[in-house]
Amino acid sequence: MEVSLYYLQQEKRSEQNKMKKILLILFILFVSACSNQGESQNPPDLSEKPVDDGKAIPAVMNEISEGTIAEQLEAPWSINLHKGVFYISERGGTIAVVENGKVERQAVSLSSPLSNAAEAGLLGFVLKEDFNQSKEAYAYYTYDNRGAPFNRIVTLKQTGNRWEETETHLDNVPSGDYHHGGRLKISPAGQLFATIGDAIRPELSQDPQSYNGKVLRMEQNSEFSIFTLGHRNPQGLAWSEEGTLFSSEHGSQANDEINLLVEGRNYGWPIIRGTEKKEGLETPILTSGPNETWAPSGMTFHKGKLYVAALRGEAILVINPDILEIERKIEGYGRVRDVYSDGKSLYFITNNTDGRGSPSAKDDQLYKIPE
Repeated sequence: MEVSLYYLQQEKRSEQNKMKKILLILFILFVSACSNQGESQNPPDLSEKPVDDGKAIPAVMNEISEGTIAEQLEAPWSINLHKGVFYISERGGTIAVVENGKVERQAVSLSSPLSNAAEAGLLGFVLKEDFNQSKEAYAYYTYDNRGAPFNRIVTLKQTGNRWEETETHLDNVPSGDYHHGGRLKISPAGQLFATIGDAIRPELSQDPQSYNGKVLRMEQNSEFSIFTLGHRNPQGLAWSEEGTLFSSEHGSQANDEINLLVEGRNYGWPIIRGTEKKEGLETPILTSGPNETWAPSGMTFHKGKLYVAALRGEAILVINPDILEIERKIEGYGRVRDVYSDGKSLYFITNNTDGRGSPSAKDDQLYKIPE
């Protein structure tokens, strides 16, 4: 009788252990699914496929062997370089100043607390053209207003090792849990451009009375105008040597986009996506297609090629703008948030500490690809 009872107890324990394993697996799957919200996603169980024409895209793994410039950055977002010193915005609300391999994290005083929504915080950051004299930069951040996220564009002034918000240029732009946009870039003509996400309200992208889902341009009177509309979550801007403006954009369930922007045109979201076409709407010049996700972010031109940082794609896409094809991918560093060219070398920052990556003890890092 005692033996039978012993085996019954063992069988019960075995069933309990099985149930614990099943619950653990379900929990891991749930956490994994939640961590991918906000970026465009691949359908399940689909391997990476070539883009559009079926050609294989060569990957260059760990192209830089000794190109690390700085380590242990905290969810960095935008790269700036001035007289050999890097100024990098970090989502938590600091500017990482990198000089001679050393990182000094400088505090930023803002007029409102940063939002704790996913992907929010101190995002776009670009030094003004007269930074050497003014010590000023433009910044884009998502702040909290009574529990709701809003976007704001301001001027920050550096005094010593601190930055302070001194002027507001755009305010009260609603946002959501995701899709804040956030990229700031100064055009070859010296005008500030900004990308604004749709705040997870797709209808706003087609609303001419809303700044959501738009690319904006600051005019001479310091007011912003809508440059293009019909965007979902644009996060990259870059001008070619000829002055052509390109943008990157997160698609829905893959279908990420590279667009050629022309003032006044409508880029289709949410009416069309991917390679779909409709009169009066612009189809992207390059798309990831329905089975692959890039989650593209910062971008730059470097020696005639367009380099695009990819978060979910964990790569830098190297695009030939003449034939509109990806020539190769630079991989092996995890999530990449921004790329920057000084004309000689290419620099990029990883984003493995943003809550969605798998950071090493040295992440996040600033890298240099030499000439």
